Amino acid sequence: MSEPEQKPAKPKRRVRYGGTHPRRFEEKYKEHQPDKYGETVAKVLASGKTPAGMHRSIMVDEILATLEPKPGEIYLDATLGYGGHASAVLPRILPNGLLIGLDVDPLELPRTEERLRSSFPAENILIRRINFAGISKALAEKEIPGVHMILADLGVSSMQIDNPARGFTFKVDGPLDLRMNPERGQPASALLKQLTEERLAELLRQNADEPHAAALAQCIASSRTPIATTQQLASLIRGALKRLTPEEQTNAIRRTFQALRIAVNDEFGALDSLLAQIPACLLPGGRVAILTFHSGEDRRVKHSFKAGLESGVYSRISEEVVRPTAQEVGQNPRASSAKLRWAVRANAEMQR
Repeated sequence: MSEPEQKPAKPKRRVRYGGTHPRRFEEKYKEHQPDKYGETVAKVLASGKTPAGMHRSIMVDEILATLEPKPGEIYLDATLGYGGHASAVLPRILPNGLLIGLDVDPLELPRTEERLRSSFPAENILIRRINFAGISKALAEKEIPGVHMILADLGVSSMQIDNPARGFTFKVDGPLDLRMNPERGQPASALLKQLTEERLAELLRQNADEPHAAALAQCIASSRTPIATTQQLASLIRGALKRLTPEEQTNAIRRTFQALRIAVNDEFGALDSLLAQIPACLLPGGRVAILTFHSGEDRRVKHSFKAGLESGVYSRISEEVVRPTAQEVGQNPRASSAKLRWAVRANAEMQR
């Protein structure tokens, strides 16, 4: 007697889209597919929010005005991210120009590369997974003597902030990670285990100008249980600052996460290395623009550009910081803390 035929297993049902405003990152599958659900993505953008899995590039018009891309030029995007700035520059350097895109994120970089190659000719795009501290190495490997434009957007991409699994957000619980490249280094949870109270307080002051550094360091260092998740840390901070308003507590949490993220990724060390290498990577008359998001970054860029101007390496630098318009901040609140500075490489004759 023959065996009865087994029915094929039913495919697992996709989680239903949780109404018009789903809360969990994983539930927002429509926002993760802008090509298929353009109307939903448009509504999210119109509300002043960033769709899940996307990133809204900041100060695009101001950066284009600063870099002045021209056909045939080489543009190096030191923090490729979602590729928004690159998508704005590429049409202006075609047909013979070249985009060199650098990024350390092994999760997002392949997706960005796929998006760019689906819209622009492959021969105009060169992608490297490397920290921008290795900018000279990236050019030397391809025997490129210099570039016409460099952009470094030092902000964290929305794709990283919004995904709980990356540990950048405290709005929902997730592992306290904060690494740009989760394949290298140690997560923030491991760093906290190693820091003394004094070193943690110093880190909070240096990396985030945290006014409550001592109180927060004491509370975190004396925790009886290991701090493994984002909401564990957020809860400790709120408990240490009970006398403050909820808004002030939230700002302290943001600053603490910022300070740990900078430490985990050695962001200041990488930035110092980038700033030191930029002049040698720019062709005479080349332009560099850097977007910063807090005082520690901005001070470094300002001092580096000023020193370059005084030594004759740069012919011009931004006299004042350039900020996003009120309209852009209204449409994208994450742009509110952005500052743009630029510099122009001196011609060879000017350096003699």
